[in-house]
Parts: sequence; C-alpha cells; structure tokens
Amino acid sequence: MENSSKYSAFTCAQTQTNAIVTNTFVTDTKVPFRPPQHLPAWTMLQQRANELANTSGLALFAADPARAARLTLQSGALYADFSKQRIDAASVSALLQLAAEAGLEGGVRSLFKGERVNFTEQRAAAHMALRGSCPAPDAKGSDTSAVRSFVHALQRGELKGASGQTIRHLVNIGIGGSDLGPRLAAEALTPVSSAPRLKVDFVANIDPRELDEVLSRSEPATTLFVISSKSFSTAETLANAEAARSWLRAGLGDSADLGLHFAAVSNAVTAAAAFGVAADRVFPLPEWVGGRYSVWSAIGLPLMAAIGESAFDAFLAGAGAMDAHFRDTPFERNLPVWMGLIGLWNTDFLGFETLGVLPYAHGLRNFPAWLQQLEMESNGKRTLRDGSTTAVATSPIVWGGVGTVGQHAFHQLFYQGTRGVPLDFIVPVGDDNPRQCGLVDNAFAQAAALMAGRDLDTARAALRQRGMDQAAAERLAPHLVSPGNQPSTTLLMPQLDAFHLGQLMALYEHKIFVQGWIWGINPFDQYGVELGKDMARALASGEGATPDASTASLMAMAARFRQGG
Repeated sequence: MENSSKYSAFTCAQTQTNAIVTNTFVTDTKVPFRPPQHLPAWTMLQQRANELANTSGLALFAADPARAARLTLQSGALYADFSKQRIDAASVSALLQLAAEAGLEGGVRSLFKGERVNFTEQRAAAHMALRGSCPAPDAKGSDTSAVRSFVHALQRGELKGASGQTIRHLVNIGIGGSDLGPRLAAEALTPVSSAPRLKVDFVANIDPRELDEVLSRSEPATTLFVISSKSFSTAETLANAEAARSWLRAGLGDSADLGLHFAAVSNAVTAAAAFGVAADRVFPLPEWVGGRYSVWSAIGLPLMAAIGESAFDAFLAGAGAMDAHFRDTPFERNLPVWMGLIGLWNTDFLGFETLGVLPYAHGLRNFPAWLQQLEMESNGKRTLRDGSTTAVATSPIVWGGVGTVGQHAFHQLFYQGTRGVPLDFIVPVGDDNPRQCGLVDNAFAQAAALMAGRDLDTARAALRQRGMDQAAAERLAPHLVSPGNQPSTTLLMPQLDAFHLGQLMALYEHKIFVQGWIWGINPFDQYGVELGKDMARALASGEGATPDASTASLMAMAARFRQGG
C-alpha cells in the first residue's frame, strides 16, 4: 500500500504509549511468544511437506499452468521467481498462516518503531534509520556529515601525508561486518578504470599475506589507513594496524607525523587517540547498529570513497525502497517475507541443511561471503526468547560461488550428487552485450535443468542421436541420468548498480529478521563467537585451563616447525 508520509503506516515512533512488556522487550504485539513447533500452522506444514516429499517440480508445473505467474513477486525492478521451489498454494497459505500466528506483523512494527528487538543486549536494531526509513533512536553516530566531508577532501586531493604528497590510496583495515559489506559493495560498484583517482583496498585477515600483498603495491607517502572497529579492540584489526604503522615508519622515517596517514571508524575515541588517530578523524557509528548491518553507517566510509557520494546515496535509497516494501506491503506480496518463509520451509520441513548462493556477476563474487555472515552469525543460534533451547533447525549453512565459474566446479553435485541443495540464483540482466546475454542465459538454463533433470530414456535417446550404437548407449546412459528436482529461487535485477545492490542487500537483511522472529531467536547479537576469541587469548597468554591433549599436541608441533624441527 502507498503512504504519502515519509514513514510508513507502521508509525516509526521512538516510543509509544500503552505498550506491554512481553518476551523481554517492549512491543505492541498482543501475540505472546510460543516456540514455532507449538503453532497450529507448524503441524499443517509438516503434513504438507510429507505430501510434497516425492513431488517433482515438473509435476507441480503440470498441475498448475499459472504457477510461474502466481509464484513471482516484484519490488520495484527487483523480480523474484519462486516457482521452482517445492511449494504449492496450500504450503504458501500455511506459511503465511505461520507468520500470522508468530505475530510477525507486530514484529515488523517493533523493528521499525525502534523497540528493543535486540532483546539480549536490550537495544533497538535500527539500521534502517541510516537510510531514512525510520527515525534514529538517538543522534550519536547517525550523522554522517563528517564522514562525507572527509571523503570529499580525499577525492579532491586535499588530504596530504607526512611528506606533503596527496593521499591517493585508502586501505580499510577491519574484519567481519567492518569489512565484508563495504568490500562487497566496492567490488560491485567501483567503476572499472585504469587509473582511478583514489584507489581503495581492504585488509581483514590476520594472516600477514593479505596486508603484505596490499602494501607491495602501495607507497607510504600517499597511503591512508582507515581502522574500522567499533570498540577499537578487535585483535585481528589491531594487529594489522600495528603492522601498517611499522610499514609507514620504515618508509617515512621516525620523525614523520604518521597521524596524517590514519583515520578510524570507531566509538572508542580515547583508544584511537592512543594509537595515534586524531580526534577529528575518528568517526563514530551507532550502538544500535550491529556490525553485519553497518555498511550503511560510517563503516561505509571506504565504500563512499570508492564510488562517490552520489552513488553511495543511491545505495542507501535502494535499501530504503526495500525497507518501505517490507514495512508496507501485505505479506501475500511481500518479497522479504516470502524469502524468509520459503527458506524456513526448506530448512525445517523439507530437511535441507544448506543454501547455495549463485550470483551471476563477477562484481558479486563476494556476495556469498557477505551473506554467510549475515545469515549464520544472525540466525545460527539455539536459544529462544524465553531462554529455552529450540527444538527446530535454524540457520542453514550458506555457501556459494560466482556463476558461470561454479558450473565448471561444483554444479556437478547439484545434478548427480546425493544431496538436495536449495539455490538462490542472483542475476543482473545488464546490457545487450552478447557475453552478458550468454551469462544470463546460463543462469536460466542452470535453474531449469536442475529442476527438470534427465531420466534414463532421455539419456539413452540423446546418446543414440549422437550416433552411438545401442550397446554403448545402454552402457553409458545411466551415467547421464540427473534426478532433477533441485529447488531454486531466481532473483532478477536490471543491472548491478548502487540502487539495486542496496535493494538486494536490504532484502536479505529483512529475510533474516523474518526467520529469526518466527524461530524466536535474536538475529542481532553474536555471543557465540566470543568463545573462540576467549580460547585464542588463553592459548596465546598461557593462562587459563590446560588445553586438551589434541590442542596441546598441535601447539607443540607448531613450536617445533617454527624452530625448524
């Protein structure tokens, strides 16, 4: 539905009256939390999944000639075809009933009102405010004017290094959400040029190789490092920042003002200053924005530097358009809701454990990596809002690779392996360049062939048509059989530009919220990753409990290798 006001019919007020406290955060939904398996629709979906278990995609098309039209949705120019998924009208109806029983409509209102949907950390998850879709819970970190001024100065060549030379190279040092989103978008959107005015690189891995590769093509006098860490305490980021500072000192001399070669995106101004970053070069980000949702904030500084302010604003506008669609569109035609529900259907009712993500665009080569963090760090959890443990599967394992390269690598398993793998084909149509058209045709053909498969008779006939004699055809035909029935969604976008990339990334953000809400978990924290960090610190310091026998043995062997033993 259309709404003439800046915000939606779901009024984006920061507070509201007559709210009730349920499920450990403030919400106006009157539907109390129940684990999803206790909802009536869950049983209906289990029954429907059993009925569809042996139904092929081709049979579903044969039973419903209008299926392709009925199972496609559109948001702006982003077009999604769900017709190759193993669903029918009855399962879609039950999934929408599940969303209603889980109080998803109230959840969406809570999200956009800035309520504490991040219930473990007791704060809002208001990253949509950064793209103008609802008011910010507070002003801190939501004003990007200082970032924009800094980027303008960079792009105009006004920032000088310690030797007086113009800064021409920006290197972002961050990890996780401080790297994956900006890196993905910069790769996708940076214009191809033999001599860009400002070169932008990203370093995340604590393995020295990544930083060394960037430094090998850098000049100390013209390089600026942006340290991206909200807390300014991320071990990998600080290790790389220290190495960068040593490299600068070696190249510029001990007396050089190295502060001219650093900026930071962080809320820890004191820690950044202690490192040597000037206070006016420390750009905060909101506490109510989690790392994997932060590309829209000051964390997007290297992205803005790479693509320019106008393209960055188009990126925000695309995401804002998807926000409005998610917020205002009835669930029957709501693209993120369908994405979330069908993913949940595949995971919990059809028993698929993974999601393959196949972008048919070189610019989106890091989209699967970005989505891995978004999905698995958000919904890879087991504790529910009431503190109990989930009885159903949550996030799938997300993986993937760029097409058509993957067709010559891992697609074989889709055709003839023993596992079912739901797939998301992401296809920017682009222009009428024959090579681009061929890429798009490949995407369509893969999705169609993986659904249809090839039976023994067809394989035998194909071999005979190639001129093979009967005996040879009989021998080889079983090796050409492909069972088919691999479910997939195809997402079409007109081109890979800033607006449509913003739409696409926001679509998956909201898909994650839909699933997390129904599962009853918090998509906005990540306590689990702290265990490994704590263990690494304990091993490095030698403090804490004695490591297990396997780890102790590995540490001893590593020490021998270092000593040449």
